[in-house]
Amino acid sequence: MIITEAPARICFFGDHQDYLKLPVIAGTIDRKITVKAIPNLDAIYFIQLIDLNKFITINLNEKFKDIQAADYYRSSLAVLQKEGAVFEQGYDIEITGDIPVNAGVSSSSALVVAWLRFLVQAQKKPKLVRSIQIGKWAYAAEVLFFDQPGGLMDQYTIAQGGLIYIDTQDGNTTPLTPQLGQLLVAESGISKQTLSVLQNAREYGQNAIQAVKKHDPKFNIQQAQVADYERYIDAVPGLYQNHWYAAIHNYDLTLKAKKALSAPSVDRVQLGKWMNEHQQILEERIQNTPDAMKLQMEAARKAGALGTKIIGSGGGGCMVAMVTEDTKQKVIDAFLSQGAVAAYEVQLTSL
Repeated sequence: MIITEAPARICFFGDHQDYLKLPVIAGTIDRKITVKAIPNLDAIYFIQLIDLNKFITINLNEKFKDIQAADYYRSSLAVLQKEGAVFEQGYDIEITGDIPVNAGVSSSSALVVAWLRFLVQAQKKPKLVRSIQIGKWAYAAEVLFFDQPGGLMDQYTIAQGGLIYIDTQDGNTTPLTPQLGQLLVAESGISKQTLSVLQNAREYGQNAIQAVKKHDPKFNIQQAQVADYERYIDAVPGLYQNHWYAAIHNYDLTLKAKKALSAPSVDRVQLGKWMNEHQQILEERIQNTPDAMKLQMEAARKAGALGTKIIGSGGGGCMVAMVTEDTKQKVIDAFLSQGAVAAYEVQLTSL
């Protein structure tokens, strides 16, 4: 039997920055996808998605060329076959999980990572593979293969685990001190609008930066400072000015948070304030937060949450809150009183 797992992820700082080649801070939590596989006598994968009551059959003699959108099972096989992997042994497979679906905590990327870990072991000649490589393959199978607008944060974070700073320009990662204290996740009950939100945010952010580079060819977004927002604002078309603000100020917040989370002790009150600033940018500039979720987070802050923010691309989904032992239940109650369908404590995990 082969058993593999992959966790959910939360982005704490740097939402909508990875596709601009700017860094992010993200971590994995104790919600996961599990793949259990037993060898069978056929060259076929019989996949049972337990939680969705759905079945998928994959014949290993397929060519894996004309693959339908979001069929990450086959795209992962295609990616590994391109790397020389051979698949002959069939398996009866069960996939289960306790990650909220379409809610911003990256259930799809967790599935891809868990599936790739299974495939690495199921190939004809299994070999040890570094976690960073799993992340690269997951990004290829989920984003590049289907020409999707997302970045690499989800796949890299889930494959490596823990709380990490990702330099999305070169893919290098830095482990951070996981001193965020107690965390809550609240499910808004609103399905997120991933592709529409991502497409606009990516296009507008990239266009803003290109406008600045056209005005000043020496400008480098990786060296940008807060003062650059005002310095170049007149060079940015009005349609893209909000995303120009978001790019500059979210970058600044991410760098501040990295410095804080690299220290021996963390000022969680200050970190919570930065998280709230980040959320304000997401609300007002990226405009990815539905009004109902704004009210839910406002109630959480009034109940004592140090910081709250939407998770993932936005348009719906989940929220995270930094709390203390004294405020934890009050914040849970506040989320629920404003219409959240669930709120519960989560723990940061390591690989």
